[in-house]
Amino acid sequence: MEQNKIPDWYKSLRQKHTRVMDALDELGKAARSEGPLDEKTSHLIQLAAAAAIRSEGAVHSHARRALKAGATRDEVVHALVLLVSTLGFPTVSAALSWVYDEFEKSA
Repeated sequence: MEQNKIPDWYKSLRQKHTRVMDALDELGKAARSEGPLDEKTSHLIQLAAAAAIRSEGAVHSHARRALKAGATRDEVVHALVLLVSTLGFPTVSAALSWVYDEFEKSA
């Protein structure tokens, strides 16, 4: 993650709980490497899960990482639009607004 995009609260958490945060990073890497899904698809799935639990920070993070892994903006949006019938429009709309924040930052 680029340093200028890391929220201050997250930097503080990493400083105070380095071992826990390092272990969390390794868990994510291990989970992604366990199966046949590529990195882009993995982040799109994690983006959908983040939207489902209404985690704004995780939506931002996985949208950025999906884009970095080669996802197009249309693929990121589609991953969320697919959830409308499952999660409902308000939840998907919120997630889309967070994704569009990321699009604006990278424009």
